[in-house]
Amino acid sequence: MKNKVVFLLVVVCVLLSSCRKDEMIFLSDSSVVSIPQSLEKYSGFYLLNEGNMGMNRASIDEFTYETGIYTRDIFSENNPSITKELGDVGNDIMIYGNKVYATINVSNFIEVFDVKSGRHIKQIHVPNCRYLNFNDGKVYVSSYAGKVAHDPNSEVGFVAEIDTLSLGITRKVDVGYQPEQMVIRNNKLYVANSGGYRAPNYDTTVSVVDLTSFAEIKKIEVGINLHYMKIDSRGDIYVSSRGNDDQIPPNLFVIDSTTDEVKQELGIPIINMSIVDDQLYYFFKAKDVALVNSQVYYGLLDTKSKQIISTNIIKDGTDKQILKPYGLGINPETKEIFITDAQDHVGTGFVYCYSADGKLKWKTTAGNIPAHIAFIKK
Repeated sequence: MKNKVVFLLVVVCVLLSSCRKDEMIFLSDSSVVSIPQSLEKYSGFYLLNEGNMGMNRASIDEFTYETGIYTRDIFSENNPSITKELGDVGNDIMIYGNKVYATINVSNFIEVFDVKSGRHIKQIHVPNCRYLNFNDGKVYVSSYAGKVAHDPNSEVGFVAEIDTLSLGITRKVDVGYQPEQMVIRNNKLYVANSGGYRAPNYDTTVSVVDLTSFAEIKKIEVGINLHYMKIDSRGDIYVSSRGNDDQIPPNLFVIDSTTDEVKQELGIPIINMSIVDDQLYYFFKAKDVALVNSQVYYGLLDTKSKQIISTNIIKDGTDKQILKPYGLGINPETKEIFITDAQDHVGTGFVYCYSADGKLKWKTTAGNIPAHIAFIKK
């Protein structure tokens, strides 16, 4: 214990000796990763590590700005009496009010815990749960409904509505096959349907659900194997299509939430994306003509003009260190760019923190397949 304290003191001294905070780069597997700072709106973030399927290795980490400390597996530390492992495959994490919600996909439940203490509140059973969204005191979670298996006859998926006070399921609505991310606009819930279990016969639609009646009122034809959804301040919805391995490349589509029709095909092969202040951050992998090597591009799109601002937002060349870019998060206050590296999907991964101008600030070890970030408001 004494050696650990001495080590941390030495690390802190090294950090504080830096003449400029924005020039400090600290590569370490220890707990201290950053010079302590106090932000006006955000205290830090929770990060959900997916964990390899069948390994029961999902875990939650926490980063705190005021201490500069990154803590691995904070959920187990805060809840020693529940279980050592969180579950099998963490798929999404979001904060609403004073609670954190994390979908544990293969374990078939949503873990709910207190945002400040990190203590467990409840597990809500939802089979094959995927992604979360919130509106007017309700949680919405997409579900594949059936078991984890490739099946051309897999059942249709659904979205469950959960009351944030009782933490009980209040309503369900059937949507498309293997539904993924969702966005909400004008009292309507938009759901990206992938049909991933039915490959090569993927789903191609976005379901539109009226939140008052909680009924599907329309299906929008978009593209095959849909996944991520984000929405900008004008109500334009961005939907990523993963395509397939043979004929159709990944793509990015724009839906007009006023007409509920596709208004644009952007031709960007999105792997992951995030929107902050009318700018869409993304990364994608482009293969060469021989389909042997591939180059990862980290880009920025102006959601007003729908024009690409840059395909090189990481300016110091350290993106070449990232073996398998996986998760993406943007701090809404600082515009810091967080990219997770899943490495080989077997061992531990990494978290990279970049300044708003694309320079590495710090890097640290995370859990197995670090993936999803939820920023904590003060």
